Amino acid sequence: MKTECTKEYGSFQALGRREIVADFNGGTITSDGGALLLREVEQRTNILHRFSQCFT
Repeated sequence: MKTECTKEYGSFQALGRREIVADFNGGTITSDGGALLLREVEQRTNILHRFSQCFT
């Protein structure tokens, strides 16, 4: 489900002479949380198995 936002930025109270703006144009965002990278590293190095051996 794709979200639909109408406002692209938000303004906040200035801090001294500096304007504070929040920009919500995040570009491409992934939801896998790095799991794909972890899978590739695990397949090549077996690091999760080696890490689990620290606790057995």
